Amino acid sequence: MVVLHMNTKKNLVKVFTTLGVVALGVSTTAAVANADMVYTVQSGDTLSSISYKFAKDNSLISEIAKDNNLSDVNQLHVGQKLLIKGNGEIASLNSSSQNAAASQNNDDKNTDQKASQSANLSSSEQAAKEWIAQRESGGSYTAQNGVHYGRYQLDLAYLGGDLSPQHQEEVAQQYMQNRYGSWQAAQAHWVANGWW
Repeated sequence: MVVLHMNTKKNLVKVFTTLGVVALGVSTTAAVANADMVYTVQSGDTLSSISYKFAKDNSLISEIAKDNNLSDVNQLHVGQKLLIKGNGEIASLNSSSQNAAASQNNDDKNTDQKASQSANLSSSEQAAKEWIAQRESGGSYTAQNGVHYGRYQLDLAYLGGDLSPQHQEEVAQQYMQNRYGSWQAAQAHWVANGWW
């Protein structure tokens, strides 16, 4: 019987997950494992329970407190955003120069996509939409928090396996329209409840 250390298990899962994603054709560039993410505090959360969600033990309590400048580890607020730092990266499947070029192309496409999605919105609607994106993910299309993914932290089930920025924009727009009717109403809900 082989016993693996917890970090070894996590890294193996990440490698196999990344290889599976590449095999499905979802991504052909490097995948970052253990990427930094933003976690939104939910009712009943403690640093201990949050540490358990990410590490399956209490090993992250002091790190989370330090990384987020928490003076009282026993005091969290619903809706509070906590940075959960990652600790590694899976090796690139392409050369670093190809990755840099692909990253720049993706950034350009993301900017074009956001501009085209926002072109039909008023300035106040654009501001509300961007406000939500910044609160949810810091504006990142690759942020992940449990089953929530991307710029608007949509449930992975809503995205149906298509994690592209364009699809995220389309699904977020549809979700907002069906649930709130406007980005400003979605923002008001976020302010009142800590989520949208």
